Amino acid sequence: MVKVFVDGQEGTTGLQIKERLDRHPDVQLLEIDPNERKNTAARQALLNEADVAFLCLPDAAAKESAALVTNPDTRLIDASTAHRTDPDWVYGLPEISPEQRQRIAQSTRVSNPGCHATGFNLLVAPLVARGLLHPSSPLSCQSLTGYSGGGKALIATYEDADEATRARLLGPSHYGLSLNHKHLPEMQNVCGLALPPVFTPVVGPFYKGMVVTVPLHAAQLMMEQRDAASVRDALAEHYADSHFVEVMPYDAAGGVDGGFLNPQAANDTNRNEIFVFGSDQRILLVSRLDNLGKGASGAAVQNMNIMLGLSEDTSL
Repeated sequence: MVKVFVDGQEGTTGLQIKERLDRHPDVQLLEIDPNERKNTAARQALLNEADVAFLCLPDAAAKESAALVTNPDTRLIDASTAHRTDPDWVYGLPEISPEQRQRIAQSTRVSNPGCHATGFNLLVAPLVARGLLHPSSPLSCQSLTGYSGGGKALIATYEDADEATRARLLGPSHYGLSLNHKHLPEMQNVCGLALPPVFTPVVGPFYKGMVVTVPLHAAQLMMEQRDAASVRDALAEHYADSHFVEVMPYDAAGGVDGGFLNPQAANDTNRNEIFVFGSDQRILLVSRLDNLGKGASGAAVQNMNIMLGLSEDTSL
């Protein structure tokens, strides 16, 4: 059995990871006394006893926790933003390329991707890598997420609100209006972009679920057939062997879900569904995923499975 410790298991992502690990046939969970969660010595002992430790902490705390590990055999998976562009850590999105999957398998330090960044990178990275989209092409991205993406504080805002606040939150709300969202560095870095995208996140009045969209003009593409169907086919070829990324059939009429794309349709899975809509002039790339699944805890457990040489879909 593999000994696993979740440092920060009381948070939204930590709880979800623990739930998935509870049904994992190869895992023995190391538990910390609730009264000792802030005891550095107790945490350090468990971190170094573990074969795999998940860091489900704020950025600064994740860095401090990683520094406590002296056992060279302990593998770390960090769910925070702290190490996503750190060259000493491997970015945990195995579907980007076979080489990336191999890096994850061989690493002892993996940084789990952000939810918005997962959807964006799965859409854009293959197009840039295949020379179909120039890395200096200016891009924009909008991402609609359930309110669980904001953690306990935002969940409380939505679920414990007074009547006036609840009425105000009935519709979707743009946030991150400074255009400096914390996922931007990994989006730019992983896709090899010259410029970060103009990224506008939106929170919706539902618990979980996510739709990430990237619009393109056909003129931005560097391919013989510059149309939506050809982009869809290129992405389908890239992800042909992927277990969790599915490129959906091209729908010229945009009639999926009755013409109203449901952001919650991939909930409770580790899937990222990719759609390509549009025509020969304007194209819309779409990722649909569970922000707590493939966007967080599911991806973390998938990375653990790859690092341990297990079937990547175990307990997923």
